[in-house]
Amino acid sequence: MTDAGASFEALSATGAHPAAGSGAITRGSVARVGVATAISALCGYAVLYLAARALNPAGFSVFGVFWGAFGLVNGAAYGLLQEATREVRAAGYVEIADGPRTHPMRVATGVGLLAAVAMAGAAPLWAPHVFSQSRPLSVGLLSVGLAGFCLHATLLGLLAGTGGWGGYGVLMVIDAVMRVMVAVAAFAAGWGLDGFLWATVAGAVGWLVLLAVSPSARTAARVRTPGGTATFLRGAGHSIAAAGASAVLVMGFPVLLKATSGSDLGAAGGVVILAVTLTRAPLLVPLTAMQGNLIAHFVDHRGHRLKALLAPAAVVVALGAVGVLAAGLLGPWLIREAFGDEYGPGGALLAWLTAGAVAIALLTVTGAATVAAALHRAYSIGWVGATVVSTALLTLPIPLTDRTVVALLCGPLVGIVVHLAALARAAR
Repeated sequence: MTDAGASFEALSATGAHPAAGSGAITRGSVARVGVATAISALCGYAVLYLAARALNPAGFSVFGVFWGAFGLVNGAAYGLLQEATREVRAAGYVEIADGPRTHPMRVATGVGLLAAVAMAGAAPLWAPHVFSQSRPLSVGLLSVGLAGFCLHATLLGLLAGTGGWGGYGVLMVIDAVMRVMVAVAAFAAGWGLDGFLWATVAGAVGWLVLLAVSPSARTAARVRTPGGTATFLRGAGHSIAAAGASAVLVMGFPVLLKATSGSDLGAAGGVVILAVTLTRAPLLVPLTAMQGNLIAHFVDHRGHRLKALLAPAAVVVALGAVGVLAAGLLGPWLIREAFGDEYGPGGALLAWLTAGAVAIALLTVTGAATVAAALHRAYSIGWVGATVVSTALLTLPIPLTDRTVVALLCGPLVGIVVHLAALARAAR
């Protein structure tokens, strides 16, 4: 049995916790998650490519809103990943007293079911403002997909907390490959918009596939954390609120764009949504996928988290600078060649949107450091503040492309300041 497997077994059987350093963040663990992230990103691009080829820009804008809506609710569910990772990882550095224990997967089941019922029940209030076509199917898929993804995210968090990086990467790949398989079938069979809606949520049952084939994943699913359910839910509540706010900017931005525009986005909206999605994916897809690595890294460096921020922030800035240059010079040609002449954003727009993605990426990094320090309130305030500011800026009476750039650049700066201030206070 591996060290990670032994840690899982001990935790499940006795309530003990893995020793400090178990499942440490090594080059190997980062590489495994990195490969899985690359595969997931390619699969995401493949789904977008097939949808753009099968649908015209106006139809793609409808699909893009659903894609963003599913990303938004999934992003909120990532709060469960964050809290599960932090609870399990931090427990390795303290002596755990006798007391109540929480079973995160059972909590995630309850949270997922309640969230799905609430979303479906409230659909008459919000769905008409979000989905202009295939509304009943969209609501149903979104609700069921959210329930499944709550369990998916929690299992990822348990794997990350105990260093099960191989299983973590496999679960990411299963999710992504299932989406592509359904998207290819939808494209080949000409199922149109509805087929791509099914493809978007197909990976929400990936956790069941992993549990069916992996004994170590089944062991991970039995892990318990110290403290009662209320304690876990309290921390998870802050993380979910912040993750939901972050998801609005990271994955749910098309929904925000639609809600603040007051009308159908049309072909122009489809072009902007595609440009936003493509320019942020190279940075934000890996960062989102590596939340477990980041939180574990900051927990391991809990004595000097501000200093630990420097390396990941430097990587984000360096990669972002290359991305801005590439987007401005090569982006328009690549998009026209891949998606057709009807998708034709300018180089300046793509460069500015990439810069906005860098700002959100830096906010993601500071957020991971903040939640690792158990500064849940500051974490949520930072992300919610960034989202509120971005939303306000999207209502400016200026062209769609201009207000999109302003919102994506300026909103995240508010959250970064909040996170850094909280970390600096905690370090005193």
